[in-house]
Amino acid sequence: MTPQVLIRNVRLYGEGDPVDVLLGDEQILAIGADLEAEGADILDGTGRILLPGFVDLHTHLREPGREDTETIDTGSAAAALGGYTAVFAMANTDPVADSAVVTDHVWRRGQEVGLVDVHPVGAVTVGLEGRQLAEMGTMAAGVGQVKLFSDDGKCVYDPLMMRRALEYSASLGVLVAQHAEEPRLTVGAVVAHEGPTAARLGLAGWPRAAEESIVARDALLARDAGARVHICHASTAGTVALVEWARTQGISISAEVTPHHLLLDDSRLETYDGINRVNPPLRERSDVEALRRGLADGVIDCVATDHAPHADQDKCCEFSQARPGMLGLETALSIVVETMVRPGLLDWRGVAKVMSERPAQIVGLDDQGRPLEVGEPANVVLVDPDTEWTVRGPDLASIAHNTPYEEMTLPGKVTATVLRGRITARDGAVYPLTGGK
Repeated sequence: MTPQVLIRNVRLYGEGDPVDVLLGDEQILAIGADLEAEGADILDGTGRILLPGFVDLHTHLREPGREDTETIDTGSAAAALGGYTAVFAMANTDPVADSAVVTDHVWRRGQEVGLVDVHPVGAVTVGLEGRQLAEMGTMAAGVGQVKLFSDDGKCVYDPLMMRRALEYSASLGVLVAQHAEEPRLTVGAVVAHEGPTAARLGLAGWPRAAEESIVARDALLARDAGARVHICHASTAGTVALVEWARTQGISISAEVTPHHLLLDDSRLETYDGINRVNPPLRERSDVEALRRGLADGVIDCVATDHAPHADQDKCCEFSQARPGMLGLETALSIVVETMVRPGLLDWRGVAKVMSERPAQIVGLDDQGRPLEVGEPANVVLVDPDTEWTVRGPDLASIAHNTPYEEMTLPGKVTATVLRGRITARDGAVYPLTGGK
């Protein structure tokens, strides 16, 4: 039986007076003063904040196929250390997760490791090629019970194919997430924002319209299909405006923003360093500010990491040849604190909303993102809001080291993560079911 966990002297959501919280096997057992539990693991919550465990709708774990850059073991460790209790593993693996054979494997591997619930994301189209719908029904009915489908890394660019996918998803009660990029507008682009910086540096960029035109199109397709659509990694002010407009029309649309799009802008390209190559690209400062406002106002629903590990040789090369993507799981909370909490755009209850509650609601996870109340699932994260730490790629749990925050000092640190009443990460160490760190 899993030992009980007693968190002493912690503030729920950073509010009110400190209390003790007793976590049992899967549930919050008690909240109050001076609680006792013989044999319980004790976590000191003095000066710390308790939040629901984080949920990431957008994670690349690379298994199967690129285990040289990440595995479900190492990615789960990064997630637990970052405060996550559930992540959604994207489908662009090798082989592609376009069948229940692959999605069920991903689910089982996640359960074997036991650090975080790894929910497989199914591909919308076979091989991510955009020509034939994948077996969405089979994947949804499989062991992995796929709830989210995406060709992320590629856009489902054919409007008829996307309409059929949305219609099918509505009948299955699942969600389609779109990588919004009209490919005919990004031909020859090197994943740099089309603007003054790219022009000065001689980089062929891709315009905001490549994203925004797909967002607008898919909102209308979702309306006609009576379906929901989710926008991956929103990156422009125009996307924020379009999502807000779509909701005024009664369209069921949700959107996520990445930590790096909340913090970084295209001035980072001045160095031509491939570490800054990401898709969609880092935009201008005005876009960054619009994304922050959109997240604060609830137009953008949630933060999703788009955690994308890459080998050194795939990043330490000519900018145009670098693989797009950045690590994000262990630094996500700190970036949200830096960009949203410190400026007063979100309080800690707001952090819980955008990193836990809304993502869980979007995909229908009943056991995640729940209130910190007696009887609710014991999926929680303990945060030290005052600690500052320096990011160093080799110190992170991922196999890859491609963090854009190298040597940056960031605020806020996860000190413990608890999944269904079991400590999975504590003071920088992880506790998987299958062994040590």
